Amino acid sequence: MRKADQVRTWMLRGLFLGLLHAVAQVVVAAVRVQAPEALALPRTIALAVLVIAAAAWAYVDGDRTNWLLAGVVAGLVAGLFGVAGQALLVDATEFSALGVALTGGAAFTALLVLLPALIGKALANRRVTGSP
Repeated sequence: MRKADQVRTWMLRGLFLGLLHAVAQVVVAAVRVQAPEALALPRTIALAVLVIAAAAWAYVDGDRTNWLLAGVVAGLVAGLFGVAGQALLVDATEFSALGVALTGGAAFTALLVLLPALIGKALANRRVTGSP
């Protein structure tokens, strides 16, 4: 695979998963504002969707994607768009929330992408090699 194709591959996955997590953040924030007592299920579903998407995509990709870089991109995109979406659509989140979103929040999102992706990638390699 050419270098440009490799960059395009992890960038695309990172952007998609970052936007997916940003949408999930906005939905969870909206639930938190409207019905805080019902927060557990939407939060769990949002995390499960991101984890399953990363694992499934890595399973299909095998070794084509650098998932560490995809996770970093996803974290930054999720932080930026998650704060912007909450500010515009939910609860007037302030600019000060961006710092936390681009540091701790981005690291958390990167892990939510990287760890399931490594599991998906390992399962794909196991499928190809036929190892037990």
